[in-house]
Amino acid sequence: MTSTPDLVIRGGTVADGKGGELFEADVAIAGGRIAEVGKVAARGKEEIDAKGKLVAPGFVDIHTHYDGQVTWSQDITPSSQNGVTTAIMGNCGVGFAPCRPADHVRLIQLMEGVEDIPEPVLSAGIPWAWESFPDYMEWLSKRSFDMDIGAQLPHAALRVYVMGERGARRDPATAEDNRAMAALAGDAVRAGALGFSTSRTLNHRTSTGDYTPTLKAGEDELTAIAAAMHGVGRSVLQFVLDQSTVDEDLPMMLRVAENTRCPISFSVAQADKAPRRWRQTMDTINEAAARGLSITTQIAARPVGLLLGLELSRNPFQTHPSYRAIANLPLAERLTHLRRPEVRAAILNETATATDDPLFFRPNYDKMYLLGDPPDYEQPPENALGPQARRQGRQPEELAYEAMLTDEGRGMLYVPFLNYADGNLDAVHEMLREPSAVPGLSDGGAHCGIICDASFPTYLLTHWTRDRSRGEKLSIPFVVAAQSRKTALSVGLYDRGVIAPGFKADVNVIDYDRLHLHPPKVHYDLPVGGRRLMQQVDGYDATIVSGVATQRGGKATGARPGKLVRGAQGSKPQLDAAAS
Repeated sequence: MTSTPDLVIRGGTVADGKGGELFEADVAIAGGRIAEVGKVAARGKEEIDAKGKLVAPGFVDIHTHYDGQVTWSQDITPSSQNGVTTAIMGNCGVGFAPCRPADHVRLIQLMEGVEDIPEPVLSAGIPWAWESFPDYMEWLSKRSFDMDIGAQLPHAALRVYVMGERGARRDPATAEDNRAMAALAGDAVRAGALGFSTSRTLNHRTSTGDYTPTLKAGEDELTAIAAAMHGVGRSVLQFVLDQSTVDEDLPMMLRVAENTRCPISFSVAQADKAPRRWRQTMDTINEAAARGLSITTQIAARPVGLLLGLELSRNPFQTHPSYRAIANLPLAERLTHLRRPEVRAAILNETATATDDPLFFRPNYDKMYLLGDPPDYEQPPENALGPQARRQGRQPEELAYEAMLTDEGRGMLYVPFLNYADGNLDAVHEMLREPSAVPGLSDGGAHCGIICDASFPTYLLTHWTRDRSRGEKLSIPFVVAAQSRKTALSVGLYDRGVIAPGFKADVNVIDYDRLHLHPPKVHYDLPVGGRRLMQQVDGYDATIVSGVATQRGGKATGARPGKLVRGAQGSKPQLDAAAS
């Protein structure tokens, strides 16, 4: 190149996002784009010595819930600390536009119930400077972030906006309702929505216990919305299903896709009650793909695991009467009570009672672990509290109680409830290698007090390519391509996810040998001092968005080159290794 590059990354080991072999090269960046890959003669205005480091495209996380956070913060943490340079929000049918003022509380209660983002945080943090979805996008377009963000139109918000109370109580949509929703959906795509999301799972409820408005939305409703969106521009239909109704709901969603030619993206996981049903689902998907349907299956990189503790949203003793009596006390006061022998004896002599909370399970101590430091998400079954207690001649409840009292009451228990029916991650390995699969379900920005999975992008590299000892690993090129190029292609962002001339200069420089996740910790840094789980990560030497470093040496630079992504970007490529 003849001009002076803005930045040159020197001598790194490049995983270019296409899935091919690693190679050593310099990477020159100019004007926010990759300018040259190879031996770069010109000196850059800035240089990064990447000798011995892994150089990879920025990761594209297609399943996050930053819909609230993007309105009060310019830093999209923790995803931006895990190499993510583009995050897609508005998943699972929940979000905050369109919304009339009278429905603000309703949508906050839905987000709180579905995604465990506290109501006080949302009420204090969201400015509600919009009503329509295009207004929301216009407002966001004036903000800058430490990564790019993309938005989907959430079905629950749309349904309530058009149908009011009828929509909230899940009444069938009329033909007039469908026409109105379809028109607004088309407007959303024109405003830059990358897709439309909906939920059909019983687990998705408001904080007051009501099911999500989209639970039993009709095929006619979904078809009208998907057709209107995809008729205006490239758009994805993202959805969540229950395992118990997948045989009914999946064929219906496939008919919607076939009738509208709209690409679809949905979550697939292994459940304890039917540990091979995911395989049947994948077979159905593969058959549909062979008919020409565009389908992406989102796979969690590890068990979807609940974290339980005294400082968190749930713990094994929360329904015990003696614990309920002190549950609302500040942690320090609760701890004083819990250390008293008579309180301990009372709680341990009581049993958990039934609750309709979808994320509270009767404690199964044969599936409950101490996560450890470093955190171990693939422990053998004999490490669970049940087997440990039996070996010690004790009750597992005692071990759980004692573990939560450690670290001044901040000890955590880990309960893998999806993707761990076999006591290992072999099923996840098989899922990730499916042609339709991409990494998903990190839920960045959500589940503030019970799940901490925004670190999935880092875990894919540390566990699956380097640290796994209980089964087969995956290659670095495969993992990098899966969570950069392949995820980008799935949502129509054809301009990123590859280190090659002309592509958007979103790049990670990673000290691969030092890449490391710490145990989750609670932070109180949300609006009004709200709580969220975070994991410190070591090993990202630099994260670069549009040619500008947003993270250096594990610390934010303060630069915020990230913008709202409006609609599909770039030209659809010919099939490459990462897309196949």
